Amino acid sequence: MLQILQPFGQKTGPISAIIGLGANLPSAAGGPEVTLHRALTLLKSKDLHVETVGRFYKTPCFPENSGPDYVNAVAILTARLSAADLLSRLHEIETELGRERVTRWGQRTLDLDLLAYGEVIRPDLTTFRHWMNLPLGEQMKEAPTQLILPHPRIQDRAFVLVPLAEIAPEWRHPVLGCTATQMRDELDPADVAQVKPL
Repeated sequence: MLQILQPFGQKTGPISAIIGLGANLPSAAGGPEVTLHRALTLLKSKDLHVETVGRFYKTPCFPENSGPDYVNAVAILTARLSAADLLSRLHEIETELGRERVTRWGQRTLDLDLLAYGEVIRPDLTTFRHWMNLPLGEQMKEAPTQLILPHPRIQDRAFVLVPLAEIAPEWRHPVLGCTATQMRDELDPADVAQVKPL
């Protein structure tokens, strides 16, 4: 069970955070699977503890046929960092392992997404709902210029919900009120079937 809720700026924690990990290109550390293991090692510090990591999954690249399959995973952390500081740390690790932000949803050596930070909704419900309801075509062109919490696409992504439902089936989305298992079960079964354990 996740322990929640503290204000966005709180730094004294601890607070539970959920991150998504993904890679489909080799990094200096090695292939995608090795890269994810390395990223998890780099996360560990006095301010961050990796509580649980789900199995690694192979998922098709999106858009379809645009590159090699991804390796994806989800991890639960205990953080004594603000959400902003945690996001900065994730970006530092991406950079250390060779991530270059060139193309939105492009191939990458490492992607670390802050999916949820306790029950925090950031920056506000209206902004969150805007990004959650943005049509797919616009999602592929536009990116938020600020941190949105929870991640506005959790409920749409099998590569997030399949591993999340495995390690935290009762985790409840702070806006939608649905559990990870319920959201996974609402997805197209064909999309879920494409997320395969390594």
